[in-house]
Amino acid sequence: MTTFSKLQNDFTHNIIGYSAIGIILSTCLGSVAVMTTLMHGHHIVPMFFVMLSVVFCSLHNASILTVQKPGLIFKLLVTSTVVNVLIIIGGLIL
Repeated sequence: MTTFSKLQNDFTHNIIGYSAIGIILSTCLGSVAVMTTLMHGHHIVPMFFVMLSVVFCSLHNASILTVQKPGLIFKLLVTSTVVNVLIIIGGLIL
């Protein structure tokens, strides 16, 4: 089993607790990503990154609220986390 499979299996078995933690994680990382993006102004490119962050955070949170399958929720959490971390790193480097 790969690490991703192990994490997804654990997430599936403890969906209630991890969903709450996932919402907090997604929202906090998204807000930090938006803050680091807006530190560079509010032109078209930073606004695109803000939109990207908001879309991925909203997709993850909406998947929990609409009671989707745990596998989909986990994949959206991972995607949201990766996208937001990349935006944060990009915002700090520039």
